[in-house]
Parts: sequence; structure tokens; C-alpha cells
Amino acid sequence: MTVTYASVDELLASARGGLERVSPLVARDRVAAGAVIVDIRPAWQRELDGEIPGSLIVERNHLEWRLHPGSGANLPVAVPGQEWIVVCTEGYTSSLAAAALVSLGLPAADIVGGIHAWRAAGLPVVPGPTAVEHRVPPVQ
Repeated sequence: MTVTYASVDELLASARGGLERVSPLVARDRVAAGAVIVDIRPAWQRELDGEIPGSLIVERNHLEWRLHPGSGANLPVAVPGQEWIVVCTEGYTSSLAAAALVSLGLPAADIVGGIHAWRAAGLPVVPGPTAVEHRVPPVQ
């Protein structure tokens, strides 16, 4: 059965209904415990707004294949049980992307407010863009 929505807002609300959304500070703490932030923004946005040190760059169109351990096109870091925290610019696209990961049985959340909220929380951002499917270098 196909579900249809009257608007993008309705689609977003549905996606967020089954999704854990975290603040930038909670995301930072989860990374310290082993979660991986995955940045799904295109290069031009990462160049404009910067990147989160240590995050993994996977553009949205490859996300499910690169992060699902059984896809056959997964990245080495995509192992069973790996927690993913998805980030975009303001926290809209990341909700839809994280919901797609959850629908595949992967532990995933997204950051409320995206990279803009991360920066506003005083957390580190470095210049981008980092190459796709690479980790952003840590702050030195």
C-alpha cells in the first residue's frame, strides 16, 4: 500500500513521528560514545557552512547503500549496530534521511536545526568541503 501526503509538511511530520531527534550537544555526547555523524549535504553547502570535525560525508543520494551493512555497496564503517546521526543544513532533509535509515532497521537520529544549530551551540566547525565518503579531519 502506498501512503500519500497532502504536503511536504505532512510527509516531514510522518517521518519525524518515528524518529529520535537530538540536540547538537546530545549528538556530540553520542559521538563520544561511538555514534557517527553523517553529513548528507552537497559539497557547495559544506563549503558555505563548514563541516563537523569527525563527521562522515555521504551525500543523500547514496546514503542507504553506503550505510546499510548488507547492501553490498556499504562503507567499511557501516557495521551492524553502528549508530548514525544525520545532519543537514537546518534539520529538514536530515529527518527524511534518518527516517529512511530507521525504516531499514538501522539505529539513526538527526540533529535538530542541523549545522546551523551545531554552530549556534558553540560546537566546532571546520572549512569544507571534504571528499565524499571520507571523514572530516578532527580539530587540531
